[in-house]
Amino acid sequence: MELRHLQAFVKLTQTLNFSAAASELCITQSTLSATIRQLEDDLGVELFTRNSHGVVITEAGEQLLPFAQEALYQAENCVSRMYDLSNMKCGRLKIGVTHSFSLMMVEAILAFNKQYPGIDLEIHYKTMGELLDKLIKHELDFVLSYKPSITSPLIESHVIFDDRLSLVVSQDNPLASLQSVKVRELAKYRLALPAKGLQARNLLEELCKAQGVEIKAAIEFDLVTPLLRLVYNSNFATVLSSASIQSHDYLRAIPIDAEHNLMEGSFHILKGAYRKKSAKEFIRILCETEAVRKRRIDGLE
Repeated sequence: MELRHLQAFVKLTQTLNFSAAASELCITQSTLSATIRQLEDDLGVELFTRNSHGVVITEAGEQLLPFAQEALYQAENCVSRMYDLSNMKCGRLKIGVTHSFSLMMVEAILAFNKQYPGIDLEIHYKTMGELLDKLIKHELDFVLSYKPSITSPLIESHVIFDDRLSLVVSQDNPLASLQSVKVRELAKYRLALPAKGLQARNLLEELCKAQGVEIKAAIEFDLVTPLLRLVYNSNFATVLSSASIQSHDYLRAIPIDAEHNLMEGSFHILKGAYRKKSAKEFIRILCETEAVRKRRIDGLE
């Protein structure tokens, strides 16, 4: 049994589709079938069955899965340590980023790539819940997001800067002259908001609930970039963290005056997991970007 057998097995458990799994592994479907068959022969058990509904993992397959995932994680961990010993001349860094955090990443990505061109960056943009799940499964090295109210006991969260929710408008919007805004006043405005489940929207709903305010979104986006483009080209307003528009001079962030209006920019890692040098270096570079430096919390390790 070789690592490639376990890689094929784990990938097939994720897709339950031979064609999709083969495509993601960059091999032919016949090669994948032969690899799975060889693993089953080596172990003396059937790992998958096929029926009219597709591929189904067997009880033996379910028993093997956590051991296969751990073996692959430890193998990658070993390779990562060897890459670290080579002064980060090569390797891969897998980072999870929430949509609310995404616009702050460009400066850090460019700076890291310039300094360490041999390190491949793999950036995953998903919801907080999806990213933490991938982190627990060892599919990510760390996650960058605003700190959620509830996290898994398996995860450590390290706050690197403080931020606030703001009403975001274009410089031409009549609201741009406001110095601050109350939560109850938001109900009067024409709003396009981040979709439910995104971090900025979650905090906004908590603030509204605390004050008994109900707001309605005329439009919702599950991506921040097109949301900001709409705000720039119209009189719509949105609600995001102030750091989200750091590089957008054509937009203005108006502070929302509310108790508990706090968004803590954080990185999240698995407790007890090995931390790559490249991960530490990326976080260091992120902390030196303009968006973070203005809001930086000193004393980080």
